[in-house]
Amino acid sequence: MRESTVGAGAKEMSVVSVAAELGGERRLALSGGAERSRESTILKIAEEIRERKQRGEQVLDLTIGDFRPDQFPVPATYCERIREALREGHTNYPPVAGLPEMREAVRDHVRKDLGLEYPTDGVLIGGGARPLIYSSFMAFVDPGDLVLYPVPSWNSHHYVNLSGARGLALPVTAAKNFHLDHTDLAPHLAEARLLCLNSPLNPTGTCISREALTGICRAIVTENERRSSAGERPLFLIYDQVYNLLTFGKAEHFTPVHLVPEVAPYAILIDAVSKGFCGTGLRVGWGIGPPPIIKKMASMAGHYGAWCPRPQQVGTARFLRDRAAIAEHRKSMVERLEARLGLLDRGLGSMRMAGMPVEHIEPQGAIYLSVRFALHGRNVKGRLIETNEDIRALLLEEAGFAVVPFDAFGHEGEPGWMRLSVGAAAVEEIEAGLDRVRAVLEPAG
Repeated sequence: MRESTVGAGAKEMSVVSVAAELGGERRLALSGGAERSRESTILKIAEEIRERKQRGEQVLDLTIGDFRPDQFPVPATYCERIREALREGHTNYPPVAGLPEMREAVRDHVRKDLGLEYPTDGVLIGGGARPLIYSSFMAFVDPGDLVLYPVPSWNSHHYVNLSGARGLALPVTAAKNFHLDHTDLAPHLAEARLLCLNSPLNPTGTCISREALTGICRAIVTENERRSSAGERPLFLIYDQVYNLLTFGKAEHFTPVHLVPEVAPYAILIDAVSKGFCGTGLRVGWGIGPPPIIKKMASMAGHYGAWCPRPQQVGTARFLRDRAAIAEHRKSMVERLEARLGLLDRGLGSMRMAGMPVEHIEPQGAIYLSVRFALHGRNVKGRLIETNEDIRALLLEEAGFAVVPFDAFGHEGEPGWMRLSVGAAAVEEIEAGLDRVRAVLEPAG
């Protein structure tokens, strides 16, 4: 069968070749959002790691914020609840805002786990955290509005681009535990429409302090009191707490509404089963906020099909009411994470004690550890290190130690900082990887 052609009597061109030409030399003239959109640096790195593994190379993959099921399985009870839902025939469309029993289960879950009192119609169920964050942007932000967010941080700039907003990235440093406080925000609050925060933070694994979050929330309340008197639109807060179940040692997780209840009318809290229950592929998330805002977010989300599949909702609702199963899973998961993060903590600490150019932050939360390889300007294994990419390539090619530079999260501050993610790594793999890094960094002779 001959390929379809374009134009009578013209040079034959397949549909594929026409599309290739349009996507090549000719500009597609797509929307502003599409033109501004960029591929994730993390996904590019992940593809490189996949290709190296396919070639049989030994690589410790500390790049992806995901879980290997053989290391971090979804709770067996949870899986069985979803299977029950499928057997019972729960396969049709769910309500746009979520099944009533799912919204009620989330309402009760946040009351018991976080001490927050919300009505059921203040809960929106979505297909993971991402569509809920996007729906929040769509609810709050018009093109040109100012959005504040820290860097390094996960994906905030992509949502800014998609919404047509103006983003202002506010650098944070290790000296402040990689979190903002109210003094960082003060010069910008009067103009801002939205503030995006995340704790425990991806990529750093650090938790915002009670004092810092309290100060920020009080500043939001004060600013909105001023705006109310002036007849201006309010300032809103998106608080991504998807790692809230995963804290270690003395670190604590705090929520804005618990610390400053007056901020509740302006805050959307985002959570999901992806991290706390290892269910990244189950696509179950929830947003919590003022019912009128939640209703509008649901209305928009229904148009782009952002709902969570019905069997997952039925199964999750049943699992969230099994407090014993949740407690057992959380205990086991924290132990597994502490074993891996603790191993990195001790291994990197020993390198620093031995005089190697390494510093890191002790594990606090999430599945990440922040480490700085202070190698800029040095020659290592015949390589002159000038950029963070040089460091990443050195560790990968010489030690099979795959990491993500903070550059991928918008960080342009002190050089050498990397994210290590342990969700896809076994203990023995981390031990071997640390040995290889030590061999690379040890002084010759």
